[in-house]
Amino acid sequence: MERHRAAVRLISSTIRSYFDRSLPYRISHGSTNSTRPAHLKKSAHLVDISALNHVLEVNKARKTALVEPNVPMDAFVAATLPHGLVPPVVMEFPGITAGGGFAGTAGESSSFRHGYFDETVKSAEMVLPDGEVVNITPNDKGKNADLWKGAVASVGTLGVTTMLEVGLVEAKKFVRTTYRRTGSVAEAIKVVKEECAKPENDYVDGILFSKDHGVIISGVMTDEAPKAGEAIQTFSGPWDPWFYLHVQDVTKALPSSDGATSSEGAAVTEHIPLAEYLFRYDRGGFWVGAAAFDYFKPVPFTRFFRWFLDDFLHTRMLYRALHASGESAKFFVQDLGLPYETAEEFIDYTTDSLNIWPLWLCPLKTPSGPTFHPHLRGKGAGEMLNIGVWGWGPKDRQEFVKVNRALEAKVNELGGMKWLYAHTYYSESEFWETYGNREHYEELRNKYKATSLPNVYDKVRVKDAPPEQGWKAWVKSVWPLGGLVGIVRGIQSKDYMLHRNAPWKWNGEGKEKTE
Repeated sequence: MERHRAAVRLISSTIRSYFDRSLPYRISHGSTNSTRPAHLKKSAHLVDISALNHVLEVNKARKTALVEPNVPMDAFVAATLPHGLVPPVVMEFPGITAGGGFAGTAGESSSFRHGYFDETVKSAEMVLPDGEVVNITPNDKGKNADLWKGAVASVGTLGVTTMLEVGLVEAKKFVRTTYRRTGSVAEAIKVVKEECAKPENDYVDGILFSKDHGVIISGVMTDEAPKAGEAIQTFSGPWDPWFYLHVQDVTKALPSSDGATSSEGAAVTEHIPLAEYLFRYDRGGFWVGAAAFDYFKPVPFTRFFRWFLDDFLHTRMLYRALHASGESAKFFVQDLGLPYETAEEFIDYTTDSLNIWPLWLCPLKTPSGPTFHPHLRGKGAGEMLNIGVWGWGPKDRQEFVKVNRALEAKVNELGGMKWLYAHTYYSESEFWETYGNREHYEELRNKYKATSLPNVYDKVRVKDAPPEQGWKAWVKSVWPLGGLVGIVRGIQSKDYMLHRNAPWKWNGEGKEKTE
């Protein structure tokens, strides 16, 4: 802990020096899972927290872990599994950090039961904008009682998180995974609700390949070996299938749940080792990795080339390439939380306006507002359906902005809210009307001396900045040079070594790899 305390003292003194000069700063942690254009986030004043990347303690008796904010999910899981424990909410991309999950929005396939990632956090250590170090809890009754709800999902605008105490749950060897085929959007939404209502399910999400081919995926943690006819399936190896392609393949011949003579007739079940399940979408970044093959045509999208190029097709490398190439400004990546009642209408809208497939479905237990998390506005806490819409947008810049603005308006019309990790085009008044109590938020910024920092809207909106100039911008604009720049940056990062040597991978002998 002394290394941690020394690092926090340095961060505190750095922040204090900026505070004394009324200078805004930006947190640097070495990587990002935001798709907001990188050139809009530059700052000369940095607070480097990249050294805060350790799991400090796993307490098996209390089922808790002390974790620094820059710890990625794969390292967090690798640290807890030897103790027979796992975080209740694990972000599906291995490189997303614990601090990012707390300061941003992180809802995953277990969030129908546990809520967002921050709802599994029991306490947090923060450095406030004047350099003061405080410890806060969700039920704090002291002078910082209002800081917890204000800090959660506010993208670091009220201080820097330096340590989290995260609750853990008992881990099992496998996730018994069931794929239920659906034949319409309405049926898919109905089946999501049915699976969420089953007390045995630990995980629920879904993929819509088209309006008439959906698959709702449910998972139950278990130590039981597979039954006769059930396979053990992995997704981390270079020759393994990408998860979404596997789901599509094993369900394409099934009848829908409504059309089957029994629910079992519309389903396939298999066993997936726990960590392999948690990071099942890493290879291919759900299906966004397929866009790399679109960009680099005529490289064919075949199993051989997915194997041959595997190092470049994990999420860490994909994010590196997306930012370095400049393609993030052309790619449509949005997650939208909708009330169940309007989810089908929203999907009809995206079909007509964008025609992007597949779509991801993720049921969420959401808190009451005000919060920067997607939530049911004016209805208190409740359940929403997240819909992930990820694919190429219009190539013309003005048209790209237009479709994003139209999507934001449609989401608002249908009572939904978008996640703030991505491109955000709201006007200032639209943003605060959507996300809630600006007056209370500004009171917190005044109380905690955060007024020299950008507010949430300032941080997340896409600014009307002039296009990048110079030879580097020209290189990025020329096909395929921009994509090659992204590949080179990925190689330089050596992030591919992290998934090559991941200790959580299933070794085929009944346990994860060990170092």
